[in-house]
Amino acid sequence: MINLGLNNHATRMLTGFIMGTIVMGCIILGGYALLALLLFMLAVGSREYVKILNNKGFYPSLKVIYFTEIILATVVFCKRFDLVAITLTICAMCSFMWVLFRGRQPYIANVATTLLGMVYCGWFPLHLIFLRDLSCDKYDSGLGFVVLMFTAILLTDIGCYYVGSRFGKNKLAPVISPNKTIEGSIGGGICAIIGAVIIGYFIELPWYMSIFAGIICTIFAQIGDLCESLIKRDAGVKDSGSSLPGHGGFLDRSDSFVLTLPIMYYFCKCFIFNTEWMTTLGNFVKGLF
Repeated sequence: MINLGLNNHATRMLTGFIMGTIVMGCIILGGYALLALLLFMLAVGSREYVKILNNKGFYPSLKVIYFTEIILATVVFCKRFDLVAITLTICAMCSFMWVLFRGRQPYIANVATTLLGMVYCGWFPLHLIFLRDLSCDKYDSGLGFVVLMFTAILLTDIGCYYVGSRFGKNKLAPVISPNKTIEGSIGGGICAIIGAVIIGYFIELPWYMSIFAGIICTIFAQIGDLCESLIKRDAGVKDSGSSLPGHGGFLDRSDSFVLTLPIMYYFCKCFIFNTEWMTTLGNFVKGLF
């Protein structure tokens, strides 16, 4: 007789391996492969988001969210950053008009949750393309930094789980996520920093910048996880969906990345890929040591 717990664990591991392989393959290939992956994940994630909000009695417009995501993805892929602001402006107006003429209560909540869906399910994840396509004299692309981010987030999850289950006593956010502990959060942070330093070594990133990157990734990965837990708890649902056997929905697996992606992108763009700033900081650190 097969042990059910072992079977569930094996299903979870197999799903994670397949999903991870596909995601990393598309990220490495970049271009249309990465765009197709993101469009698929945005579509599924947005649908899950709307279903969660429906349980709360809110009715964000999935059509407006989809429309916004397609336009934003096209703008981002074509590197027309000058069109991002006008795209968000027009799509925000569309959300107001859609809800206004639909005449479905509650009006304000439907507009607000539609706007949140545009940003949370669309704009934030699309920063993966920005990060992947970064380049400067020292780094041909941002691929290594995507790997660093994924590693730090993965080790955050692992560290939080194992350290929290063994040593966790003090609740991190008892109302939002009762199972998360401060000890687990610290353990996950330490694991993430170690992983970031290791990956940083292979991509020739200074150790102090690797530490900064690890700290940023683990903090916003945990905040992102709590944010999705907040949405689900408020709506009274356990999982965002059942698309991924053993994992729940796409939002359940991508919640740690949603906030980390834009923060990591702007950190890399403003500091690591800014060669003048990096030279100044490097000289300063050398002076200290």
